[in-house]
Amino acid sequence: MARQALREIVVVGASLAGLRAAGALRAGGYTGSLTIVGAERHPPYDRPPLSKQVLTAPAGPPATALPLPGGLDARRLLGRPAVRLDPAARTVTLMDGTRLGYDGLVLATGAAARGAPAGLGRPPRGVRTLRGLDDALALRAELVPGRRLVIAGAGFLGGEVAAAARSRGLEVTLVEAGARPLERAAGTVAGDYVADLHREAGIALRTRTTVTGFRAGADGRVTGVELSTGERLPADVVLLALGSVPAAGWLAGSGVATGGGVHCDASLRALRPDGSAVPGVVAAGDVARAPQPLADGARLALGHWTNAVEQGAAAAATLLATGAPPPFTAVPSFWSDLHGARIRSVGLPSAADETRVVEHDRAGGRLEIAYHRQGRLVGALTVGRTARLAAYRAELEASGTTAREPAPAA
Repeated sequence: MARQALREIVVVGASLAGLRAAGALRAGGYTGSLTIVGAERHPPYDRPPLSKQVLTAPAGPPATALPLPGGLDARRLLGRPAVRLDPAARTVTLMDGTRLGYDGLVLATGAAARGAPAGLGRPPRGVRTLRGLDDALALRAELVPGRRLVIAGAGFLGGEVAAAARSRGLEVTLVEAGARPLERAAGTVAGDYVADLHREAGIALRTRTTVTGFRAGADGRVTGVELSTGERLPADVVLLALGSVPAAGWLAGSGVATGGGVHCDASLRALRPDGSAVPGVVAAGDVARAPQPLADGARLALGHWTNAVEQGAAAAATLLATGAPPPFTAVPSFWSDLHGARIRSVGLPSAADETRVVEHDRAGGRLEIAYHRQGRLVGALTVGRTARLAAYRAELEASGTTAREPAPAA
């Protein structure tokens, strides 16, 4: 879309990616009408603290609001989720019936927590998920010293909440379907390292097993869980940390391809199932499923903070481009803090077919792993060696990260 044709831009999603896109639009010279739509009633806030400081700060939950960019001059419609998109009419309809016209549209609705599998029935009280600020505040109130917490899922979220709860004096059990925590994201070596961190902190691990049922008392509150191994665990609180689902359900019937997230081309333009671009529509953040050069161009939705920041800015640049927009080729990165260990990564370790351990010093609290795919570096992970990531990032950036376009969506 030509920049001069943009008079009305709507950003659907008032979290990190949406806010960065809005700021980048203004910084890029856009002076027209700008509307930010948010499903939550809260002003935009940062999500990484929700599984850490919000749960543990002794003086009460810290402020998590994201600063608004200077000169934003945007109308904000909060607590009013979008429910329908009509690309032909170029309108977005909100739950309260409001219809917003647009020349340019940013889809940045993020993701929702994955709930209990259907076979488990309706969870009793005390079974929680963690995605938004309200979830974090409710979970914080449950983390009473001496209580028993069972967490289903030992990924980054489950591990961080386990560490936070353990620091508050709870008895914690992590239940993981795989052989070790983080194996799919970071491989066996890093997974074993994290498993050791949890065990040394006094957290019980149940691997190669899943939660298959809940037990509740007469008051309807959870009292325990049943595992696929037949074991029963007592629980006062249960957290389902089973991953997330891109918040794209509201786009059903719009003609936007949404399997596993909003399908995008290399410039973050939203696509139809036939692979053609939806005019004037881009996507960013957790909801965007974009080609990833480090995975041979496969479309992936990456739920990382830096990805939301960088895609938000890139999506804005695509809307403002007067010619062919540049491809999005930023190198992904993520971090986690567990039991005092600083876990940092660049690239895409999950895309590797070979893992090379450069340093493994458990006693010294250090780990360095390089990840390769068909002999090419695709990622690196460190614990206690953050400074070493700069060289890996430079190599990844220098190796060329232009994504080829995947086949059209089915």
